Amino acid sequence: MSTWIDFKALRACLDFEQVLRHYNVEVKRKGAQHLGFCPLPNHQGKRNSQSFSANLERGIFQCFGCGAKGNVIDFAGFMENLDPMNGRELRKAAILLRDRFAPDSRVSKTHNPKAGIKATQKEARQPQPDESALINHPLDFELKDLDREHPYLLGRRFTPETIAHFGLGFCRRGLLKERVVIPLHDNEAKLIGYAGRVVDDALVSEENPRYRFPGKRTRNGTLHEFRKSLFLYNGFRFKEPADDLLVVEGFTSVWWFTQNGLPRVVSTMGADCSEKQAELISRLVEPGGRVWIAPDVDKAGERHAQSLIAQIALHCSVRRIEMEPDKQPTDYPGEFFRMWMGR
Repeated sequence: MSTWIDFKALRACLDFEQVLRHYNVEVKRKGAQHLGFCPLPNHQGKRNSQSFSANLERGIFQCFGCGAKGNVIDFAGFMENLDPMNGRELRKAAILLRDRFAPDSRVSKTHNPKAGIKATQKEARQPQPDESALINHPLDFELKDLDREHPYLLGRRFTPETIAHFGLGFCRRGLLKERVVIPLHDNEAKLIGYAGRVVDDALVSEENPRYRFPGKRTRNGTLHEFRKSLFLYNGFRFKEPADDLLVVEGFTSVWWFTQNGLPRVVSTMGADCSEKQAELISRLVEPGGRVWIAPDVDKAGERHAQSLIAQIALHCSVRRIEMEPDKQPTDYPGEFFRMWMGR
């Protein structure tokens, strides 16, 4: 029996109303929403207020009392006392839903029946992940003897305090030799890898990308795999939702905003925002709050903005900060962005 899960396809074939009935959740329709008392086991708000809202057509929910939100798979995770922000536990919830409500959706990696949901051309081109691997598993080591005073960091006007805050430094040996290394932490603040940035953009090529992320590796007989699409850079620092959240494309913008007094900022670490990242972003914003997009002013930045708008607008208000052509977020002082955000 296959254990591979196509989350997008599974969500498409699940009936949220059926899932709610399975968990004995009573909701009443009001417009496009269905309202009721929050059924989540870890609900921290009042139990006598109808704070739970579900959109059955879109397969999403939100509790305005405890702040929990997400899609039908996340909902099942909460109801099963699993953590939807943990990739392995979210997978358990998905398998439970599949086995209970969509057993015909089981497909193998090599066989996709005609009755199944066809993958898009983009998805079809992407290699399938190895389901036997440990995904974003915490490291059992830390890089030592990093150069915190390298000219690249100081030349970008980052202070020693900012460099130390993010654990940055120039690496002189190993796989990230001759790169500035960037510690990556998952949603539970566990170190799961390092990214490495070249310090001379003239050396960037197809064989030598600007950023290098962890690849697959075998350690003590176990295969490890890294997926940046499952978490947000700097997202681990925020445990409670806020009214405003800045979302940027790259690492340096996170460092720059934080240094300039706007620490509520996360990065997708690339031009594309995954569904999981969109859900994580929405959880960091209060109901009625705003997500502010500050994209780089280039083709990749435009793709980043469009990807964020398409994904996040389903969950919360999104606003875009406009900058001059050929400018980047790090070219502006903090006051420029505070003016946009009305702060």
